[in-house]
Amino acid sequence: MIPIVYIDGDQGTTGLQIHARLQGRTDLRVLTLRADRRKHPGARAEALNHCDVAILCLPDDAAREAVAMIHNPAVRVIDASSAHRTAPGWVYGFPEMAAGQSERIAQATRVSNPGCYPTGAVALLRPLVESGLLPRDHPVTVHAVSGYSGRGRAGVEEHEGPNATQALPFQVYGLGLSHKHAPEMALHAGLTHRPVFVPAYGAYRQGIVLTIALHTRLLPQGVDARCIRTALAAHFDGTRHVRVLTAAQSQSLERLDPQTLNGTNDLQLAVFDNAAQGQVLLSAVFDNLGKGASGAAVQNLDLMLEAISASR
Repeated sequence: MIPIVYIDGDQGTTGLQIHARLQGRTDLRVLTLRADRRKHPGARAEALNHCDVAILCLPDDAAREAVAMIHNPAVRVIDASSAHRTAPGWVYGFPEMAAGQSERIAQATRVSNPGCYPTGAVALLRPLVESGLLPRDHPVTVHAVSGYSGRGRAGVEEHEGPNATQALPFQVYGLGLSHKHAPEMALHAGLTHRPVFVPAYGAYRQGIVLTIALHTRLLPQGVDARCIRTALAAHFDGTRHVRVLTAAQSQSLERLDPQTLNGTNDLQLAVFDNAAQGQVLLSAVFDNLGKGASGAAVQNLDLMLEAISASR
């Protein structure tokens, strides 16, 4: 029996991207509601309870409502919203985050897709925390710039709609330092305190550059760029979608292009340093619509489908 996948909110930026990534596949069937039925509670509830995997591409409150509609215990859920990323009972959908995480996702009935920015932050921080190179209470600041599609339809309309000439070329936001991604970063990176998170949007469609600056004088004795790079490389060794640049590769770069990995589900990590000043810069480059959203959801879906197939 071919597994049925239902995308609730399939006309949004993330949902459309997931649809595109699933086109042409014969190992699953995407359940689609007619345009006049997409927001009908009864039609949605029926679809949610008659699929094998439901992918929620909805605002947070709507995602919680969708989960409450599901009464069929066999239905698995991948929630692309931020509603359940720190909720008990939900498995965090970052397969490369920790040993055994892929297996946990494969067997889970409730998976919360990571946020785009936290994907890069957790990838850089968690291996260092786990290896003792970064204290759990370290004062972390995360800077990140995303393409405007990170705002969803509103961002796309602002930059591609009839009033596009009025769009700002660059904007820093989250100035109240209470962005909803900060608790997610802290929890899954293993930090005891929320990082200071400074997000921004640029006037390009998609792609993220995320950076974290460290002072070696605040790190355990002997920790330097080489130690950090080695720990990251060891953590992600053998993974398909996460690549850690070597020292030579990092030193050859003069700039970081946020669009380098657009259209992929890949994540590129690098470590830069000024040893004389005791400064280290960590970076992550990836597609906010790929590894940061739709690509990650499809990766988690594939893990689930393998488990479903094995159980039948």
